[in-house]
Amino acid sequence: MREKVLISTGGSGGHVIPAITIHDHLKEKYDTIISTDSRGLKYLEKNNYRSILIDTPKFNSLILFPFSLFKVLILTINSLKILKKEKISYLISTGGYMSLPLCLAAKILNIKIFLIEPNMVLGRANKFFLNFSKKLICYSINLKNYPKKFENQKTISKPFIRKKYYEANLHKKDVNLFTIMIIGGSQGAKIFDTLINESILSVSNSYLINVIHQTSEKNINYLKNFYKINNIESNVFSFDQNLNELMKQSDLCISRSGASSLAEMSLMNVPFIAIPLPSSKDNHQYENAKYYYDKDCCWIIDQKKFDKKKFEELLIKILKKDEDYVAKKENLKKLNYQNTWNNVNQNLLGILNEN
Repeated sequence: MREKVLISTGGSGGHVIPAITIHDHLKEKYDTIISTDSRGLKYLEKNNYRSILIDTPKFNSLILFPFSLFKVLILTINSLKILKKEKISYLISTGGYMSLPLCLAAKILNIKIFLIEPNMVLGRANKFFLNFSKKLICYSINLKNYPKKFENQKTISKPFIRKKYYEANLHKKDVNLFTIMIIGGSQGAKIFDTLINESILSVSNSYLINVIHQTSEKNINYLKNFYKINNIESNVFSFDQNLNELMKQSDLCISRSGASSLAEMSLMNVPFIAIPLPSSKDNHQYENAKYYYDKDCCWIIDQKKFDKKKFEELLIKILKKDEDYVAKKENLKKLNYQNTWNNVNQNLLGILNEN
């Protein structure tokens, strides 16, 4: 009988996508289950993943704190039952408060706990659970806010990127126009849906371009009409499971700085302009982008200091594929040298097996 692994995740795609990827790495060797909250369910294709729903409450209200604490207690008891019933050998947590009940239950049952930190700043939940875990797997030796006393628990992996991105990367771009992909996030943001597209319009007066624009549902019609009226070839959408197929058509991405998104662009060898979310906890989005900036793979724009004229000047330089653009493509290629699905797979299996 194969050992069982439970992967705990939930919330945003930044947590769920690594969980899906880890599941796909392990499914040939282990019986693998994913636990998630209701927000994370939208990222899971029901036919491909066996999932368990655990809706952990946020601790963001002093008034509701006693209720949240009581709910976590109940969820921890439920988690104990799940872990026993399923005979789980390993718990893998991708971070966040969502994993609290399962990590507590796994500690009580002395189940091996592995933590995944996709960001360049150690998350607060992962920092707390270092006391319980065997290993923390991250993407850089220079992980910010990592306590020195746990240094021997840290191990490095290439980013956990879905297999379809490795497969898509084998095929060349088949669109002739310079293609700009804008990833505004499922919630949308003013800077992506009003400021950047105005700059796109400005440069389109001199250069033929194609735009792939991901935004929130409420902004789709506005952006479709905007590009249509201004005769800019475009594809506007809210959510697409096959983002990899669109990304491989792109010459440039403009995006927030979620760890998974940046890793995917990097693997696809698409230089990107990162606009970190200013309100991200511990400024982790900036640190995610800075990792690539320090390797000369991207540009970073401070949203609070956004300068429309300078942004348009940068776009024009990139559209001309100047030396800076070419250098960034080469640096991305070097960064991902020997970054293959099989290499990541063997490294992950090795980490679990050595414990």
